[in-house]
Amino acid sequence: MINFVKGGVCAPKGFKAAGIHSGIRKSKSKKDLALIVSDFSASGAAVYTTNIVKAAPILVTKKNLSNGFARAIICNSGIANAAVADGIEKATVMCKLTADNLKIKVQDIIVASTGVIGQSLNLTPIEESLPGLVLHLSTDGSADASEAIMTTDTFSKKVAVSFDVDGYTVTIGGIAKGSGMINPNMATMLGFLTTDAQVASNKLSKMLKTASDTSFNRVSVDGDTSTNDMLAIMANGQSGVKISNKKSVEKFQEGLNAVCIHLAKLIAKDGEGATKLIECTVSGAPSFKIGAKTADSIINSSLVKTAMFGSDANWGRILCAIGYSGAKLDISKVDISFRSSSGEILVCQSGAGVDFSEDKATEVLKQNELVIDVKLNQGKVRVTAWGCDLSYDYVKINGDYRS
Repeated sequence: MINFVKGGVCAPKGFKAAGIHSGIRKSKSKKDLALIVSDFSASGAAVYTTNIVKAAPILVTKKNLSNGFARAIICNSGIANAAVADGIEKATVMCKLTADNLKIKVQDIIVASTGVIGQSLNLTPIEESLPGLVLHLSTDGSADASEAIMTTDTFSKKVAVSFDVDGYTVTIGGIAKGSGMINPNMATMLGFLTTDAQVASNKLSKMLKTASDTSFNRVSVDGDTSTNDMLAIMANGQSGVKISNKKSVEKFQEGLNAVCIHLAKLIAKDGEGATKLIECTVSGAPSFKIGAKTADSIINSSLVKTAMFGSDANWGRILCAIGYSGAKLDISKVDISFRSSSGEILVCQSGAGVDFSEDKATEVLKQNELVIDVKLNQGKVRVTAWGCDLSYDYVKINGDYRS
């Protein structure tokens, strides 16, 4: 049984975190530098953006994680350290400054940045603030760390779960940021996970990819995949539980999936300018690939998003999105329904419209959380994706993002 617990990335044994305002961001009310540290050596793994324009921290982190180990994650917000000539140098120095203050190896640092692309990162605030950031490390620091990685997010995103493996308790915690430039195909944000399970780095990497495929890879806000997207995890083994046999692997994967799905849904809910969380469930798919293509196409459609914003049951836009998804399907078998706390209404059956009450459909779609339920009726696979509506405020937020 998976239990949700408090503590975020500090819930697992042997982890501390902190977040402060260092001066990278102009607003002193906004934290902009986060640190997560394992008290012990840990396995490390990460998945990254598929954008060929990759920010310098990703390239440096890839190099550092090549040995499969990590002890700390350092992340700044405000400046992305992407598409700048001195990016690699700045990310490398950022690792060295962190390692020196923690008295650990430079190679044990995962480094990340988020914010404006194309502006050089000033390391002076980071260098001057790191000693104080280290002093602020505590087992209660997850909330501060989650605030420090935010950009246009309207709320911090954190979660932790615990579960039993062979009579021992394993805990997984996580924080994430993401509100805009969110599109399926890992990674689509920044996410940092911790666990006190013992997991070999190669196995940890595979399990992280599996978890991301069913969570962060199924999220869309605006169709843009950023240059800095990263999901990283550290596993320090302090629970005394080794994840190795089939039963323990399945249980750990279930817990990891739960953490990632929870954070992914928070990201979708906090989409820039969003007023509604949209869940798209595709069932009866012949394969995961086809189900995912279908769900992603629907959740990423600007026309579907705007229809949901206007509480307009324009199901033709959904059928259209299925049609251009690239998934090979028999459209004549497809059913579409809308569902929310106000009820459920069938709007399309066997690929064609059915009579329905527009008033009832509007009432269903007025709610701030709704489901687009698509039954392909061509297999047994079920895939879920998450997104949000597209409102006037999205344009306002991104029209003056740099200012």
